[in-house]
Amino acid sequence: MIVTPDRTPLPRNFFDRPVLEVAPDLLGRVLVRTTPDGPITLRLTEVEAYDGPNDPGSHAYRGRTPRNDVMFGPPGHVYVYFTYGMWHCMNLVCGPDGQASAVLLRAGEIVEGAELARKRRLSARNDKELAKGPARLATALGVDRALDGTDACATGETPLRILAGTPIPSDQVRSGPRTGVAGDGGNGDVHPWRYWIANDPTVSPYRAHVPRRRRS
Repeated sequence: MIVTPDRTPLPRNFFDRPVLEVAPDLLGRVLVRTTPDGPITLRLTEVEAYDGPNDPGSHAYRGRTPRNDVMFGPPGHVYVYFTYGMWHCMNLVCGPDGQASAVLLRAGEIVEGAELARKRRLSARNDKELAKGPARLATALGVDRALDGTDACATGETPLRILAGTPIPSDQVRSGPRTGVAGDGGNGDVHPWRYWIANDPTVSPYRAHVPRRRRS
């Protein structure tokens, strides 16, 4: 039996919970990105949790800055950052207002608007690679810093909205160390806060953190 995804927008109280509850619960949810060129719909298949001041891997670990300001705001807003001087990545803020935590959207399946995503992701070898990784996801959806602070729970028109979709049963959810984060993946997997749908072909490959070498 084919289950039709629920297109009801997720309410703000969905995000007003601890990040380690919100992150796995986002799997199977649907993100709708509305652009002047047309809409793109994506089903989330992989995410990572970042727990603010309790997490050295979080952008908010050392406090509030102009760059991470949105993370300290109300839940349900979009936090977009620019990395390596070339890529954008998108997060959803969660937890109480004033307590910075967010979920990085790592990968997803484009279920509507693939033709538009293909134009933005010319290097993708197939549709499974269109949003396979956080920078690829943001690129496919046309996300940049202009969307930082967008309220994904707003009523009326909004460039980004999260719909209920079809939640993933717990026995199909996997977890492990976050990709490229120092301290994760070590003895005992210090922060196994990456969550993904088992055997989904759009999930990105895991890569351990590699310390940068200082130039002599």
